[in-house]
Amino acid sequence: MSELKDYARLCVHTITTKPWSIESAIQEYALQGISGITVWRNALENKNIQHTGHLIREQGLEIVSFCRGGFFPSTELSKRKQAIDDNKRVIDEAAVLGAPLIVLVCGADPGQSLQDSRNQIRDGILEILPHAQSAGIKLAIEPLHPMYAGDRSAINTLKQANDMASEINSGYVGIALDVYHVWWDPDLENEIQRCGSMDKLFAFHICDWKLNTTDLLNDRGLMGEGCIPIRHIRSQVEEAGFNGFIEVEIFSTIYWSQDQKEYLSKIKQAYLHC
Repeated sequence: MSELKDYARLCVHTITTKPWSIESAIQEYALQGISGITVWRNALENKNIQHTGHLIREQGLEIVSFCRGGFFPSTELSKRKQAIDDNKRVIDEAAVLGAPLIVLVCGADPGQSLQDSRNQIRDGILEILPHAQSAGIKLAIEPLHPMYAGDRSAINTLKQANDMASEINSGYVGIALDVYHVWWDPDLENEIQRCGSMDKLFAFHICDWKLNTTDLLNDRGLMGEGCIPIRHIRSQVEEAGFNGFIEVEIFSTIYWSQDQKEYLSKIKQAYLHC
């Protein structure tokens, strides 16, 4: 396992420092020596996307990915068509920004079976894939914890994500692995190896699961604050061939209420430790 002696592989998601504008996030990440940024779509509202991409590169940051696309399933055909159109817009926005990868939070509809939602996710990805290929942008399926199976994602294990990526069988479709969602999986190590053998491990996200969590969405912890074996999982993804950015993605009302400069310093310390 390689040592993390600097921040050359550290990427921070703009949602992690949600109170900052995109301009502030770019400036502060660069000032603190962070190398990568993953841009969330909400941060670009009412912004000139092309200018924002230029500003990011001007500050020496690498755009790692764009969040998020997905939310394909619905019992209503009109909504499924709307999702396809919106995902094509996400691809267009990513292209203008200069992002090489879009993370897909795939969606689910509680009015139908999980299998029906999964079929609609597969069909949705296949429908937008030519648009992504023409733009040169990859798509990363992100499996989400089963607690989100009802309405947020019907893809809940790395095996399910691997199976879907294998079925689609495109070099433009792979996996975004977030430790928060998969750390509990007893088959995780085997599926990480499988993902690596297929050359499908596109992204790696970290944070921590707090034992005394107060909110399953917005109370994630800094690395080292919870029970996720982050170092061990990181070693597995690296043994599987992953050598890309390690992306800090934290949803936390507690940390969002704090001084964001101090919080960013804590992120850097936790990154080096874990």
